[in-house]
Amino acid sequence: MKRLSLIFVVLLGACNPQAGGEPVTRVDLENPGKAAMPAPIPTPVTTGACQTVTFEDAQFTHCVADPARHRITTMLGNPPYRSFKAYAAARAADAPAPAFAVNAGMFDDAGKPIGYYVREGERGQELNRNDGAGNFHMKPNGVFFGTAGKWRVMTADAFYAQVGDRPQFGTQSGPMLLVDGKLHPEITDDGPSRTIRNGVGIDAAGRAHFVISDSAVSFGKLARFYRDVLKTPNALYLDGSVSALWAPATGRMDARAPIGPMIVVEETSQ
Repeated sequence: MKRLSLIFVVLLGACNPQAGGEPVTRVDLENPGKAAMPAPIPTPVTTGACQTVTFEDAQFTHCVADPARHRITTMLGNPPYRSFKAYAAARAADAPAPAFAVNAGMFDDAGKPIGYYVREGERGQELNRNDGAGNFHMKPNGVFFGTAGKWRVMTADAFYAQVGDRPQFGTQSGPMLLVDGKLHPEITDDGPSRTIRNGVGIDAAGRAHFVISDSAVSFGKLARFYRDVLKTPNALYLDGSVSALWAPATGRMDARAPIGPMIVVEETSQ
């Protein structure tokens, strides 16, 4: 197994500062007897709900929604907003900005979800268990959903078989990245497909972990980050290429391409 390298760097974060380690001493190869100055150790700065993390030489932005502090809703618009900028403009002028928002799964040419979608208890699209081409139909796919601070990620088949009551919010995407702690059976360790990707997983404490890569990565690398670092038994792929994050605390508002449904995380005090 590759050695994991997890380095917190300055951007924004919601974690406790790491304990300081020993500085790394570099050797001047032209003057072996002379040691260079120790390399500085990055100091994390906590701002907002997100942080930048390096894992296996790739940089990710990791945002955490905690049911003790946050509420989650889905957002689409009629017609669909297609961007965070349009959604932000449509919010009430005195409405506080969300903690953060991300794209919420796959959609058709009009920006409407192609799978299960629920907002405020109202279903906008039924569960899609059809076969087909593309990432969405790479079975098993899954559903991210929740009610009253209890959030879950399940395969679409498990959701169909076990969930009887309609949740307050829900969105379907695919494929699953992790199922019961194991990589999706069709995801290789580090396949040739590379793009910016994002996903969501729930840890043992019930927190939702949203991760977006800051550069092109494989399915396997994103899945391993959820498995080996975040320890989320189940994790769902939200999308690639169009993957986007709005993090008002740092002024980040991705506009890589038009998106469809969104997941919006707000402070419960709002």
